[in-house]
Amino acid sequence: MSLPFQDAVADDPRYTKRGAMFVPAGQGIQRWVAGDMYSVKASAKTTNGLLGFVEASVPPGGGPVAHVHNRESEAFYLLDGELEFLDGDETHTAHTGDFVFVPPGVRHRFKNKGVHTAKLLFLFSPGGAEESFVVGGDEPVPGEPIPAWDGPRFQKMFEDISGLDLQVDILPED
Repeated sequence: MSLPFQDAVADDPRYTKRGAMFVPAGQGIQRWVAGDMYSVKASAKTTNGLLGFVEASVPPGGGPVAHVHNRESEAFYLLDGELEFLDGDETHTAHTGDFVFVPPGVRHRFKNKGVHTAKLLFLFSPGGAEESFVVGGDEPVPGEPIPAWDGPRFQKMFEDISGLDLQVDILPED
């Protein structure tokens, strides 16, 4: 059985409408946050609020403090390396190719407990939380090491961006 396909009509908007976003490799808004390098590829501003998409490099020992997004879901795909993920009061080790989904209201964080930099992609839905990296992160400085942050610095990032429509709670690790 085959499906009937219509020939494309030159002026049919289903075939001619454009609006895709293309972000070349190495592009995006880059920021240092909590000792990690984040590259925001798509934001709520560029996707009409639908999602935020971020590429991250997390050095050994890196990763954010435990926190909760009260509005956004967050999905992670580990491209390379190993990361320990906190899920409420339990931890899991994710490896290359693993996927982690965190719904709103769940305490989480990731931490690189390995000896090599981990690379991952993550997505916020709806978008908006990625703006915290853009506004609260540090501008990368070529030739300088990425500074590690402590919990209070991470908390300050969210205090500094209180004008954004974000609901994130920073929670104790244990």
